[in-house]
Amino acid sequence: MSEAVEYAVADGVATLTLNSPGKLNAFDAAALLALRDALDRAESDDSVRVVVLTGAGRFFSSGQDIAAFEQEGLDLARTLEEDYAPLILRLIGFSKVTIAALNGPAVGAGANLALACDIVVAARSSYMQQVFVRIGLIPDVGGTWLLPRIVGAQRALALALTGDRVSAQEAHAMGLVYRVFDDAAFAADLRAFAGGLASGPLTTYRLIKDAFRKSGGQDLETQLRLEARLQGEAGRTPDFREAVNAFKARRPPVLGGGGDP
Repeated sequence: MSEAVEYAVADGVATLTLNSPGKLNAFDAAALLALRDALDRAESDDSVRVVVLTGAGRFFSSGQDIAAFEQEGLDLARTLEEDYAPLILRLIGFSKVTIAALNGPAVGAGANLALACDIVVAARSSYMQQVFVRIGLIPDVGGTWLLPRIVGAQRALALALTGDRVSAQEAHAMGLVYRVFDDAAFAADLRAFAGGLASGPLTTYRLIKDAFRKSGGQDLETQLRLEARLQGEAGRTPDFREAVNAFKARRPPVLGGGGDP
């Protein structure tokens, strides 16, 4: 594993830490490849139930390493297609729950990489920024696809055209961030939040993610058929059987122990 990404597993949670704090966890080709390798490792590890992506130091990520722009003949299109696109598609299609934990600012490619995760949580002092326009570029790394779907077309366009900073609280209000944790309690609150998900029904998570991924490209009738099929799968899981038995016994269910039906 590259030193650009630290990998640790505890209590069913794999934590992938962007580990270039000296350059504010900016991305280069090596870091992006290391992150893909870390995701592969987490997905193949049966002990991993949830994946957390966070940053070392005071930034989550400042985005693309600007130093790379100084290279003569840098091909931005090729960089996006070969380095970023596979990573974003990997995150969107990932089978386990992913959490982007913004320990600090998430800027440019860093912001849009976070949005490709299932859930975004943030430290109160953090912010997000579509900074691209301020260096003469357009939002990339899936930003033009993700942002309108999360905050609506008009607000997404405003964020792209202005390049304004969005505080954690504002991002929460817009729907970019699911939960904001106080800085002093960030590590503990993140651990509790991820741990709670890690104790949940993994197969159900996978089916929920599948349903939501496919909903954007289907009409209602097709989506209803998909829901019926996936619900049939969910109804055959040990977790559902446990929930029914718990309901009959008037006790809380203990989920997370059942895998595929």
